[in-house]
Amino acid sequence: MSGRLYVVGTPIGNLSDFSPRAVETLKSVDFIAAEDTRVTVKLLNRFEIRTPMVSYHKYNSIERGEEICRRLMEGENCAIVTDAGMPCISDPGESLVRSCGELGIEVCAVPGPTAAMSAIAISGLPTGRFTFEGFLSVNKPGRREHLLSLVKEQRTMIFYEAPHKLPNTLKDMYEAFGDRRLSIVRELTKIHEEVIHTSLKEAAEKYSDGSVKGEIVLIIEGAHKQEETPDTLEDAVALAKKRMDSGMPASAAAKEAAEITGFKKGQIYKLLISDQANA
Repeated sequence: MSGRLYVVGTPIGNLSDFSPRAVETLKSVDFIAAEDTRVTVKLLNRFEIRTPMVSYHKYNSIERGEEICRRLMEGENCAIVTDAGMPCISDPGESLVRSCGELGIEVCAVPGPTAAMSAIAISGLPTGRFTFEGFLSVNKPGRREHLLSLVKEQRTMIFYEAPHKLPNTLKDMYEAFGDRRLSIVRELTKIHEEVIHTSLKEAAEKYSDGSVKGEIVLIIEGAHKQEETPDTLEDAVALAKKRMDSGMPASAAAKEAAEITGFKKGQIYKLLISDQANA
């Protein structure tokens, strides 16, 4: 009879959020699969947990995943943890859970803090419908493609971001979405927890110096119905002009408007330049 995989949530800052059930689970399993054993050992020591660990992260997920599944099939129980929060969300643990499902290994959740849900709950933005978008690609074309695919998204959007990437991310988001309400939630459950209620335009200007530090979740207002794809070429040109108002060159603005609206870039660019000349 195979063992079980326990997906265990760990604190995202405040150790008091670690549940008694999570502590008991980590003590009772045969081994723990940790994203970074150097981080997890501090948590284990704090709660006097002596269970042995193996590392499981994106660089060894295939080989180590096979090893973990083999041990589970032989009857051992394993808990998977990440450095902070719920494992398997924007995390290689997703593939381990999938492998367990394919092999008929039981997977159990031991819920814990999740930055995305905690952030949207205190953001002040609509929570009835939302979409979790995780981290944007570090690749500029990939990041741009991701954002453009969300231009018409009417649900509240949740993103994770690293502080050193925030200035460029805010700039790219403002160029893609125009001005929207934005809540920047930082350092959740820690001493310096803060919710900054602002807008994409204001934030792109104010925080271009990289002054916002800590672990960051961005909560962005979804598109309003009137922001849906323009119906006419003139509307597409107007959209390109909005992009230019935020500092985008005419050619890039025309290209982006074309990708969003379906009109040809050349048509948009021609009218854009003509309107500029006549202004």
